[in-house]
Amino acid sequence: MAIALFVGSFAFSSALTAIVRRRAVGADLVARPSADRYHRAAIPLGGGIAIFATLLFFILCGAAAMKLLFMPGRLAWLAERANIDPADFSGKVSQLVVMVGAVAALFALGLWDDIKQLGPGLKLIVQFAVALTAAFFAEIRVEFFIENTLITSVLSAFWIVLIINAFNFLDNMDGLSAGIAVIASSILFTAAAMSGQIFVGGLALVFIGAMLGFLVFNFPPAKIFMGDAGSMVVGFFVAMLTLRTTYYHEAQSGRWYAVFMPLIVMAVPLYDFISVTLLRISQGKSPFVGDTQHFSHRLRRRGLSDRQTALTLYLATLCTGLGAIFLYQVNLAGAILIFVQTVMVLSIIAIIETTSSQT
Repeated sequence: MAIALFVGSFAFSSALTAIVRRRAVGADLVARPSADRYHRAAIPLGGGIAIFATLLFFILCGAAAMKLLFMPGRLAWLAERANIDPADFSGKVSQLVVMVGAVAALFALGLWDDIKQLGPGLKLIVQFAVALTAAFFAEIRVEFFIENTLITSVLSAFWIVLIINAFNFLDNMDGLSAGIAVIASSILFTAAAMSGQIFVGGLALVFIGAMLGFLVFNFPPAKIFMGDAGSMVVGFFVAMLTLRTTYYHEAQSGRWYAVFMPLIVMAVPLYDFISVTLLRISQGKSPFVGDTQHFSHRLRRRGLSDRQTALTLYLATLCTGLGAIFLYQVNLAGAILIFVQTVMVLSIIAIIETTSSQT
């Protein structure tokens, strides 16, 4: 079943991306070279359409399957054999409906921005509204040992918006946002599998397949971009996985610091978001006005090719993510070592990107 979900979403996304790529040119949905863009040729947009359509198709099919297969009295033997509580899965359907609505709203906002170039204020308002709705009604939130649902929903909404914009910022060079999303989601899938979370694991597999199908055409040199219609959906989905995956296993270890796993997994995207934001503010610019000061651009100016830059950041994300997997299994000393390792990886990137290029 797991393999079918992954292969199916990968094939579906690949085929749709190929179709959208051809249609985008005719519809004049393209990204043209500009001062705040690194590419030097017109590239079709619309990859986000393929990503969104793939996720929508598989989520709706999954919701329908849960509704039909796990209704009381229907295929009870299958649920019992798979150790699945039909009532639990039935309750997930309403959450999926809210999630689909949230993803659809972000996709529409992103597509509108790709076409009309909206201001950051409107986008932030919609992002917060969508994030708060998803956190409160779809339970896409983390408790942080706080019993007040409103407080945890607000805190989770801020995290969701942060990750949405982090992946939006990452979409500045071929293959970065999609590739890092695949790596981060694979790490989160592993954590979900360790926790026995079938629902979250299935969503992660569908998302990974959809992203890899798009990455076939987006890896340097990119033949299509995802645009904001894609990066907002990608950021939301990664944020959802970080919030719905269980990290704290009190019965197994009681090690509370495992809740910091999302910070370790997201270390590289957050480093880019924070560093470029501080850099723009220090220059008197709006942090939401695009430019070529992202750390990928800074690495590129040090002599790395687009592929080398992408692979460097893939490896950095993988290094921090692998440590995060074991965060709940180690003692306090081990947790400190994982945090130190993460800081060291980011420090290496900082040293490389701030070193003057030699002529």
